[in-house]
Amino acid sequence: MPRPAGAERVVVMTMGALHEGHATLVRAARQAAGPDGQVVVTVFVNPLQFGEAADLDRYPRTLDADLATAGAAGADAVFAPGVDEVYPGGEPQVRITAGPMGERLEGASRPGHFDGMLTVVAKLLHLTRPDEALYGQKDAQQLALIRRMVRDLNFPVRITGVPTVRDADGLALSSRNRFLSPQERHTALALSHALFAARDRLAAQQALHERALATAPGSGADRAAGLNRLGEARA
Repeated sequence: MPRPAGAERVVVMTMGALHEGHATLVRAARQAAGPDGQVVVTVFVNPLQFGEAADLDRYPRTLDADLATAGAAGADAVFAPGVDEVYPGGEPQVRITAGPMGERLEGASRPGHFDGMLTVVAKLLHLTRPDEALYGQKDAQQLALIRRMVRDLNFPVRITGVPTVRDADGLALSSRNRFLSPQERHTALALSHALFAARDRLAAQQALHERALATAPGSGADRAAGLNRLGEARA
């Protein structure tokens, strides 16, 4: 896609089944690119990052709806290649490895997942050649690994994280949420509830600490420690 001199291209990579979280990314990309820049949305269900064929087969594919969502949010183009276009010779023999980071947390229970993710991200960065790429902070491990890959391998692109978009009940928006039963959805909310509780507790402790320092200059440290202990007890 030709673009005006000096205009930037911003890419948003997805696996399709777009929802409001993706639309938020596209709108952020539109703002970052400006009126003369270009926003490209990629839609590709990457087989390399799926451990089981059944999981790959059941992943939702809604390309017509995705085109409408991307366009309404401000995308100039949607790049939706087939598997044969991205991997013309079959599964690539040479891949990006996530290294030690890819063996921790989610990587410990999904061997090879992050290697497959980084491999396709690297290919899509080469194919779309953006100045900036936006990713949701919901996939924090993915974002950290992409940033490390770009830094370690000298990709000429800026990586920007965009805050997580949540449903009214606090659950982070995800294309896979449609597979959750009501009970599973209720269970999934435990994570966001715990995160919000930790955030509120930290904010309360910081407020108590600042109040103690402001009201008792001579013995601020002792008073702050006492109020912190009080805050912990109340929490």
